[in-house]
Formats: sequence, structure tokens, C-alpha cells
Amino acid sequence: MDYAVIGKTLKHSFSAQIHPRLFNCNYEKKELAENQLGKFMTEKDFKGINVTIPYKKAVIPFLDFLDETAELTGAVNTVVNKNGKLYGYNTDFSGLMAMIEQSNIDINNKNVLIFGSGATSCTAKAVAEKMGAKSVIRLSRSPKDGFFTYDEIERFYDSTHIIINTTPCGTFPNIYETAASIEKFKNLSGIFDVVYNPIRSKLVCDGLKKGVVSRGGSYMLVFQAVFAARLFSGLDISIKKGEEIYNELIKDKSNIVLIGMPSSGKTTVGKILSQITGKKFIDTDTEIEIIQNETPGSIINTKGEKYFREIESKVVFDVSKEQSAVISTGGGVVLKEENIDLLRENGIIVFIDRDIDKLLTTKSRPLSSTPEKLKEIYEKRYPLYKKYGDFCVDSESFEDIAEKIVKEISFENSCY
Repeated sequence: MDYAVIGKTLKHSFSAQIHPRLFNCNYEKKELAENQLGKFMTEKDFKGINVTIPYKKAVIPFLDFLDETAELTGAVNTVVNKNGKLYGYNTDFSGLMAMIEQSNIDINNKNVLIFGSGATSCTAKAVAEKMGAKSVIRLSRSPKDGFFTYDEIERFYDSTHIIINTTPCGTFPNIYETAASIEKFKNLSGIFDVVYNPIRSKLVCDGLKKGVVSRGGSYMLVFQAVFAARLFSGLDISIKKGEEIYNELIKDKSNIVLIGMPSSGKTTVGKILSQITGKKFIDTDTEIEIIQNETPGSIINTKGEKYFREIESKVVFDVSKEQSAVISTGGGVVLKEENIDLLRENGIIVFIDRDIDKLLTTKSRPLSSTPEKLKEIYEKRYPLYKKYGDFCVDSESFEDIAEKIVKEISFENSCY
């Protein structure tokens, strides 16, 4: 083995996609059970490894040398084999600092609250202190020295300026979880989450809804890899190269989510976008029909709209976990804000804004089967489309709409 990332579960890991772009190397994922770690580290059959949950502390006894950041944090995420001697580093430290600096949020003299008590929590504490935080408080699920519990979180609602999440809460496939609610925090200026799959965790999305600068872990992931690759290869890999790979990663992984009125062309445009971008195409109405063995119109006619919306939300919950997809949604998906919250975790929301005069009525769509019904739902939903769309687009031609989306869509969104 040349290079690899080791951990207990690595299905969510992007490391094997990043490192070969940084330098020419054979890089793989190596899942290890806890009882396999010792043998693996003792055999030293690798040139270099990255270490992720839950082994960032467990590898330390096998190492011959720790650099300053590893000593400071008590955690290692990068190991280099130099002539049989194992050298441990913590490039998460530099990656997290790079993410915070890229957000233009100043931690100096701010009160920082850290969710989590594991190895990455130690790294976040060291970073916050290095960047001049006024205070650093850490929360744990259970009482322990130096930590408060989540049951005591209300003590920090008024004083906290920065939140850093170091827990796996919100990581795929459990994308609708957070370690704690941020609803009652009054003075937040920044939220940083080490979770990178989904691109925007629920915590990040919740922060954005509060108007707080919020970043997911993709930037940290790429730049800890940049610093690790420098150690692996001995090459001076540039920050510019890291930025390029980060932008490529976001562009590749992001979904394009289409919202809009029935008959606005979401399915047609979605298929064209899929061909242009190479992203897979998903139609939520088609997914519902597959599951229920019944068309959406028939479900509404026989079981009612309320039942249909429940099924639709279940489908949205599933498809929102996808990445690198074009997702065409039903016209009423915007009626439940939680649908949009889920779709936004991995997606850019695009509103296909077709004028009502261009929309069609049909018996197969019972909620818009007559001009009167169409006008009624148009007036109800239009403000929601405008509210939830990251941008809107229209044209006489569906091909033109697709081309405009490809041209105008920005994967450089502040939430990343």
C-alpha cells in the first residue's frame, strides 16, 4: 500500500478523490475494525496514511514522533512512514484554521462554543485559542472534566459568538441531525461544521436561515489534505491548487434542484441539464409513482392531497441524500419548508419562473386542472418559489433555460 485513509467506516469519505488530484499517487480507503488497528500500525505497510474517526488518538501509541500540532491537540490525522519510523501530524489544525480564515470571520476576543469531546474537539479548541478566542467552552453528552453537558447549553445562549461542531451529527446518511439546536443563540457571528457530507449540514443550513455566516467542512477537508499531501510527497503543493480542487469537488457533488409550477418544464429541463452536466436525473414525482405504483394525480384523487404530501416528503428525505444529481421536484414541494431545508443540504435551488400564461391545465394534475385552480395555486406558491430559489430563470426554450442555469449557477455559495 502506498497511501490511504483509515477509519472504521469510510463510505462517506472523499479523501480518495482528493489526494490523487494533489499529487501522483495510489490512494485507497482502508476500513479497520478496532481489533485490526494494532496489527495494521505495527506492520507499517504504507508510505503515508490519513486517519479519521475513531482512530485519531488511538494511533498515537504506535508513533515514533509527534509534530507540534499533534502534541498540542493530542490527535493525529496524518502519519508518514520514514524508513520504518512513523511520524504523526495534525493537518486538521491547519485545515480548520484555513476554513475559518477563508470565511473572513475574526475569532479574536470572541467566545467560542465547541460541540463534541473527541479528537477533533481538541483540535478545534487549539485552533480557537491560537486565533485569539476570549473563551473556549466545550460540550459533551456526558459529564467530564473540562466539559459542560448539552443540558447546560442555555447558559451560553447570550454569550456565544462562534460555534464549531466537531461531532459526526448530520453526517450522511443521518443528514437531519444536529448535536444541539441553535435557535435560541442571540449573538452568533459564525458557525463552522467539520461535517462535509452533506455539503451543507443541517447545522449550517440552520445558521444560514438565521443570517449567520456558516461553513460546512468541505473546505477544511480539502486543505487538510493539501497539508497532508505536502508531507506525503515533499512537494510544495500550492494554495491555488487546493482552491481549484475544492471548487471542482463542490461543483461535482452539488445537486441542481428545480422548483416551479406544474407544467413549467422542470422535468424536460432537468433531463437536458443531466445530459449537459453528466449528473444523474431524478424526478420526485416519478419516484413517488414507483413507490406507490400510482401517479401523483391518482394519489391525490383517491387518497387526498395531505396523504400525497406525506409521501412526497418521504421521497424528498431520500433523494436529498443524493449528490451530483439534477432533481426535478413536484410543484407543491415548497409547501413544506422542511422539504426545502433537506434539498438545500446538497443542492442549489433553481426556480423555473414561467409566466402563468405559458402554463398548461390538464386533468392528470387535479390541483391545476382548470384555469381557476391553476391561478389559485400560482398565487399561493409563487411567493414561496421566489423565497426559496437561489435564483430564477425563464426563456421561451427549455434548451435555453438549461443553458442559462449552467451558465448562471454558482457553486461558490457562502454556506460551503
